[in-house]
Amino acid sequence: WRVIGLEDLVADKYTKIGNEVLPPGAPVGNGLTPDAAEDLGLPSGIAVAASLIDAHAGGLGMIGASVRGYNLPCENQPITSRIAVICGTSSCHMGISESPLFVPGVWGPYYSAMVPGFWLNEGGQSATGKLIEHVVQGHAAFPELQAKAAASAQSTYTYLNGHLDLIKKSLPVGFLTADLHVWPDFHGNRSPLADLTLKGMVVGLTLSQGLDDLARLYLATIQAIALGTRHIVETMETVGHRINTLFMCGGLSKNPLFVQMHADIMGMPVVLAQEVESVLLGAAILGACASKDFVSLQDAMEKMGRVGKIVLPNHKDKRFYDKKYQVFLKLVEHQQQYNTIMQST
Repeated sequence: WRVIGLEDLVADKYTKIGNEVLPPGAPVGNGLTPDAAEDLGLPSGIAVAASLIDAHAGGLGMIGASVRGYNLPCENQPITSRIAVICGTSSCHMGISESPLFVPGVWGPYYSAMVPGFWLNEGGQSATGKLIEHVVQGHAAFPELQAKAAASAQSTYTYLNGHLDLIKKSLPVGFLTADLHVWPDFHGNRSPLADLTLKGMVVGLTLSQGLDDLARLYLATIQAIALGTRHIVETMETVGHRINTLFMCGGLSKNPLFVQMHADIMGMPVVLAQEVESVLLGAAILGACASKDFVSLQDAMEKMGRVGKIVLPNHKDKRFYDKKYQVFLKLVEHQQQYNTIMQST
């Protein structure tokens, strides 16, 4: 603190920023103060829980849901076999472990930061939903897409998903990008390379500017984001994480193509929560724990979380996505080589 000029925060045993740490869901003070209760229209003294940041609350809202009877690989396995992906403008990847695991390029481990008694590792992608929007809206065919989507009373992404189904012919839709590859770090790499200098890459462009070209580039971008998730998870597994099921929430989880590509590229099922707003459910779980409606946060997670839709991977396409992943890793390797060449004397 003193080295960076914030020595005033250290004074009086850190009283300026607080020196008491509570676990998530623990009751705070004597509950809601009279002034706050009046402003909110709630009873004075109602339980107030120690809170979480939004992505952590989203993980809490789904990662502990009961999966009994769904025939998922994480059934009868510890909760550490699950990873929560909260995906919107950017994405966060929450994995927990019983002992601290230090993952290169992935934040943490943080003790009891999301689930009490477990260590949290947090990976992330700096631009995901924002990247898809950037690619789609920057394409020459975007005005045509807007007009056709509006005429059919669909969102642009629903229309694009349907257009991909029209042009895929007899092949699986993902195979449309056999010669089109994207490295998605248009805003640097947060995990697992932790390199903010990395740039986006697209290999396989032609002179085409039509709607078919836009749809394929949109698909390749989604695949690149899913390949990035695979890169993060595989890096986490090199130090001891054992993950077999992906739990997903956030705005991008409402796009069926985005979810299916993650299932296919990861080779594991994707579980979507019954409650779409898992971040809000996570906050409710914290409140229910603080009010003593449950004996523990884990108990509240299991009983309040609900499995919604389950999206299974198409294992027959595994070889194709393994090859896409090889190309994906080559892209960043080549970019690093280019940087070395340009920086040489």
